[in-house]
Amino acid sequence: MGRAFEYRKAAKMKRWGAMSRVFPKLAKAIEIAAKAGGGDPEMNSALRTAILNAKAENMPKTNIDAAIKRATGKDAANYTDVNFEGKGPHGVLVFVETATDNNTRTVANVKMHFNKNGGQVVPTGSLEFFFDRKAIFEFNKPEDMDLEELELELIDAGLEEIEEEDGVVLVTAEYTDFGTLNKAFEDLGIELTKAELKRIPNNPQEFTEEQQEEIGKLLEKLEDDDDVQAVYTNIA
Repeated sequence: MGRAFEYRKAAKMKRWGAMSRVFPKLAKAIEIAAKAGGGDPEMNSALRTAILNAKAENMPKTNIDAAIKRATGKDAANYTDVNFEGKGPHGVLVFVETATDNNTRTVANVKMHFNKNGGQVVPTGSLEFFFDRKAIFEFNKPEDMDLEELELELIDAGLEEIEEEDGVVLVTAEYTDFGTLNKAFEDLGIELTKAELKRIPNNPQEFTEEQQEEIGKLLEKLEDDDDVQAVYTNIA
């Protein structure tokens, strides 16, 4: 299988899949989208995507509605996207995406997580080129769909790769083509189950089980942090 399904396999293994950790992150993504473009999903494509991804994780409608209400209220938080790059145990590369309403707190916490777990934060831009930023789309394949025909339909919208496994289709593109490709799916009437931007290592490295166990302690602390939205590594 290609790199897209390597991503898919890795995504299934992500440690913050538990509801107690993933729901607040999804809610924050909804709040950010709603505050930026309004609380009506029909008029706000970013909000539609955030809601789509929340539903993919079985987030209850009441939680989704509450997040939109918070974002459109007079006391809505102002979140800023801040990225961190670092090296963890055994030289593993770690890219951290956060959304914060208190940058001082977030900087202090992220640095603490690295320092206490055998790692260190490095200057911004040091590691970004080790990761390819990709748009990832997923949907369930209808029985009558011809993937070759669909590929031709989507090439002009930015499609790079399309693969199918067990009835699930995964499409990848450059992150800059996210909006164009997302609209193409809408125009074709294809109902997505996920639509995300991900950072995929372009030179993944092998680590032993013992090494991964040590690395995992750092990743778990980062992923547990309320301000952290996503954590990426160069683990193969």
